[in-house]
Amino acid sequence: MTRERGSMALEMAIVAPALIALLVMVIGLGRVSFAHNALDAAARDAARQASIARDPATARSAAVTSARAALAREGLACAPSVTVDTTGLSAPLGRPAVVVARVSCEVNLADLAVPGIPGTKNITSSFTSPIDPYRARKLGLAPSKGFSAVNLKRSGEAQL
Repeated sequence: MTRERGSMALEMAIVAPALIALLVMVIGLGRVSFAHNALDAAARDAARQASIARDPATARSAAVTSARAALAREGLACAPSVTVDTTGLSAPLGRPAVVVARVSCEVNLADLAVPGIPGTKNITSSFTSPIDPYRARKLGLAPSKGFSAVNLKRSGEAQL
């Protein structure tokens, strides 16, 4: 029995670093998985907001705002890059079309400090949302002087 004295401390000295490294790897994988889920939610929200917009400029603005809000709501601290393919918004009425939103973000892993794990990981997610084929469009026409809500109300012809 006296020969085995101190062997437990030696075993722990050998096994403990491996267990700590394994724990840190699990934390890193969990953080990356969390970031993937948050980016999926942001891309889904961005595509949905873009698909209900009436014109490409409004669609892009709504998608960026929605993606940033979704990432903030999910608690992911990063500066997202949001791209929106709005070519479907110019499809003729009655024809099926889609809007695609891509959201990418760099997730910080530097605080884990494990060899083999990069300091940051770039994660990208995309989502496709259908556009209502019979949606209303923004025509960009200014109302004429002879027919406007203000003129109708003044003349008493119609109450709006």
